[in-house]
Amino acid sequence: MRRLLTLIFSAIALLSACTALKQPYPLLPVSEYEKMVVGRMDADYVGDDNCVSKCHSHDKIREFSRLSVHGEQIKPETGLPLVNCESCHGPGNLAIAKIEQNVKLLGEKGNRCDTTKLINLKTLPPQAQSLICLKCHSLASTPSLSHWNTSAHALNDLSCSTCHKLHEGPQQKVNRDKMAELCYGCHPDVKAQFSLVSHHPMHERKQNCFDCHEAHGSTSPKMLKGNSTRELCARCHMEKSGPFVYEHGDVTENCINCHQPHGSVNRRLLSAAMPFLCIQCHTPVHPNVLSSTDKRLFANRCTDCHTAIHGSNTPDAPGTFVPGSLRR
Repeated sequence: MRRLLTLIFSAIALLSACTALKQPYPLLPVSEYEKMVVGRMDADYVGDDNCVSKCHSHDKIREFSRLSVHGEQIKPETGLPLVNCESCHGPGNLAIAKIEQNVKLLGEKGNRCDTTKLINLKTLPPQAQSLICLKCHSLASTPSLSHWNTSAHALNDLSCSTCHKLHEGPQQKVNRDKMAELCYGCHPDVKAQFSLVSHHPMHERKQNCFDCHEAHGSTSPKMLKGNSTRELCARCHMEKSGPFVYEHGDVTENCINCHQPHGSVNRRLLSAAMPFLCIQCHTPVHPNVLSSTDKRLFANRCTDCHTAIHGSNTPDAPGTFVPGSLRR
């Protein structure tokens, strides 16, 4: 039994270690990363045909690049002939200069370019990897990228290629149906929450992470879209947003005071069952529920009387109105 408990706690500790994001650290100035992605100043551009014929005639790069968004832009008719292999990896004539000589000496084993003369994205820090992408995917074309460098993803060593497979196609963007599974790779705790009895319809594919979160960075906490949690939730739940004559106090500022956004064991995504949820804030209004002998406090729910819990425009019956009672 003790061994079983030890294994369980070890697994929990390992899972926590894998899912916890690292502490943010100061970024280097962008100019430092720019130095890493300039490429060889003494090299010349040789074009994609050399990349495919010299080294990549035998692997998936040839086919996937041709079918990908990047590969489409290489075609002259797109007007973007400079968007090619060397746009990311730098000029390549030095890398292929000795291939023919090496083939004569080593045979097929010598049919490889000298990758030390190219920009190898795998050896760059994530921030520099992303900077290569940002050369084309500028703020002018993709405004949401304005917050990337200070986002939680960038600060935790994620780069564009963590989510976007650069040589695959035809779409480089993350497929909407596969987005949740991609996010679950780093956030298994969130995946577990979506499996609870009350949850947003993520598994049903009616929503995805990007509906609420801006993966490239945001000015809001948790990389949320919108200026506030209430504004974000109101995009789908407009009937709950008001304004009302009688508002629900602090709840008007933050829906997650009462709701768990990913999933809950309680109905309607509530963070606790009634009446325990309500008495967290309203203990001065009613007798202490936990010590009271009034059975009505346990037999009835708060919403049996306070039916318009998000807000109301209607006062109580004449002579019984209590401001803020939130009754229909």
